[in-house]
Amino acid sequence: MPTDPKPLYPATADTQTSHDVVDRPLNPGEGGETHQHPDAGGPVLTTQQGAPVADNQNTLRGGTRGPALLEDFHFREKIFHFDHERIPERVVHARGYGAHGYFETLEAIPELTAANLFQEAGQITPAFVRFSTVAGNKGSPDLARDVRGFAVKLYTQEGNWDIVGNNIPVFFIQDAIKFPDLIHAAKDEPDRGFPQAQTAHDNFWDFISLMPESMHMVMWIMSDRTIPRSFRFMEGFGVHTFRMINAQGEGTFVKFHWRPKLGMQSVLWDEALKINGADPDFHRRDLWDAIQSGDFPEWELGLQIFDDAFADAFPFDVLDPTKIIPEEDVPLRIVGRLVLDRMVDNFFAETEQVAFCTQNIVPGIDFTNDPLLQGRNFSYLDTQIKRLGGPNFTHIPINAPRCPFHHFQQDGHMAMQAPKGRANYEPNSWAQGGPRADPKRGHVSFPEELSGEKRKVRPESFADHYSQARQFYISQTPLEQTHIADALIFELSKVQAPEIRERAVSHLPNIDVGLAQTVADGLGLKAVPKAHKPAKAPIETMPSDALSILKNAPATFKGRKMGIVMTDGIDAGLLKAVMEAVMAAGGVVELIAPKVGGVVAADGTEIPAQQKINGAPSVVYDAVVVLASEAGAAELAALHPARCFAADAFAHAKFIGLGGAAGMLFDAAGVTARDGGMMDLAKPADAKAFVAACTDLRFWERVAV
Repeated sequence: MPTDPKPLYPATADTQTSHDVVDRPLNPGEGGETHQHPDAGGPVLTTQQGAPVADNQNTLRGGTRGPALLEDFHFREKIFHFDHERIPERVVHARGYGAHGYFETLEAIPELTAANLFQEAGQITPAFVRFSTVAGNKGSPDLARDVRGFAVKLYTQEGNWDIVGNNIPVFFIQDAIKFPDLIHAAKDEPDRGFPQAQTAHDNFWDFISLMPESMHMVMWIMSDRTIPRSFRFMEGFGVHTFRMINAQGEGTFVKFHWRPKLGMQSVLWDEALKINGADPDFHRRDLWDAIQSGDFPEWELGLQIFDDAFADAFPFDVLDPTKIIPEEDVPLRIVGRLVLDRMVDNFFAETEQVAFCTQNIVPGIDFTNDPLLQGRNFSYLDTQIKRLGGPNFTHIPINAPRCPFHHFQQDGHMAMQAPKGRANYEPNSWAQGGPRADPKRGHVSFPEELSGEKRKVRPESFADHYSQARQFYISQTPLEQTHIADALIFELSKVQAPEIRERAVSHLPNIDVGLAQTVADGLGLKAVPKAHKPAKAPIETMPSDALSILKNAPATFKGRKMGIVMTDGIDAGLLKAVMEAVMAAGGVVELIAPKVGGVVAADGTEIPAQQKINGAPSVVYDAVVVLASEAGAAELAALHPARCFAADAFAHAKFIGLGGAAGMLFDAAGVTARDGGMMDLAKPADAKAFVAACTDLRFWERVAV
């Protein structure tokens, strides 16, 4: 009889407790990354074939800053297994929502790129965009604190170009070989299956605290960027440094930015929690309503363009995906706009089956040796083949090019196209011998010179993990800094192992001493832990105002929603004036009443409602108005949902319009003091002034920092 195999894991969930945490020796590599070595007699990490692994932190590459090498069997096996570990939903970005639209070229840039869509101003290119959360499953809520995917498929005249980005311009890791570890740590813990769509747990912060390269991203994910008000009000980034190549073969570096025309906006954490309860489809509904009403979301495409001389002089490595180039150093050049104007006909056929691959580029666009990008180019194709049944996923209409395409690929699972003729190879001698490669029109890679040893290594130029994390933090307003500290305290308060909490906080003094002290106090630590020793000493950086949401407030109410609570006996003229003022500002109105049937105004006008008060909390609106008669205000004051509506609107710093006896509701809700964000609407003429004030979106003076 064969002997029982050894267990895959050394201990069961029942024997693992928070007291099993061990601070193992850290062996930093040349790029400052963490390497852990086995204990004496302890298990050695191996491949699935049992071959011992020497380095689980870096992909094999040609030269320290060179491209990833296909022969790295450990990387390929690790990524391959990770890509295939779940079906049918995506392993990451499972909860997504998409829409059709178009990209319009505003400025021709043939001097920079031969890409067809940039050769003539006014050119229109069909597009499909999918927004998503990263960590949660398909059924998770929209307002989880998470990075948002921002993936754009452009159906150009020379093939599909996928800009597969996020709403944050940096990432947690520098080498794609760590992606399975990152996502395993961020997802629900495997022995218990929770928490869902949250990083507030031991596994995530254990991993992050051992990965100093993640600290820049930590500042972003603990900021308000990860709880956006809407897909329409968030930025998108290509994350990596790419190259543009012109018709003469000359190359330049480029980073891609999508900038929302309606400005950026986020919600408060307390609002996010309540929105998830009130409407877990909040972001989906917002995009649907906007497009269906003809209020088409729009983004500008901005390029950061720079050459090798800038890259060599820049204090950080432009191939490092945990770094940005501040807009003050390289301003955005706006070359186009993206407009979403049509929802999908079928959610599954389009949004679920759309396949984005970073490798999908067109002539005039090229990759760089960013090690995360190199790994994504392998991983995404492999993932789509697994999810969508085989190599013919491009036959699915949402993935098919809109331009002519010709190749010799054939057969395979779910083949839906029937090649004609006898020639299925090339070169061949037949008159109708099929397509041939064209050295003039085809994609040509930039002829970059390569040299260096074939090694698993990370360049020393990747080793500064704290300078840009500090730059992001000091670029925020005091209120935004408070939100970052509060988010860190909340997340780490959910970590059960004290050792992990302290290790995570030990990175913060390298970012900001005051932040470290605030978080330590919030967690009840006796003292700020000794600062983690940086692999490379941080350098001084200047604040970048472009990194702050509040410093770039849009000063408009366009695209926002006003919630108006009304009761019987109100002034119909006042209601009409408020509605007209909101619509004139480009906003939308939703009417709320104690009963969904509506109310009867003082003049006898019947006014239908769209929402019942207990199904329309103030968190789902950008500003609120309460119009109430004395009897109506008394009725509202007796309703718990109405009192919560008033209390939350005040607590969340919303602008509040008060008409008639509405003050009675706020008194009943405990809001007895009035401030500049609460405005009396005594007559129709007051409506315009109130809506004008609402363009600030929040009355932040109400919130103590």
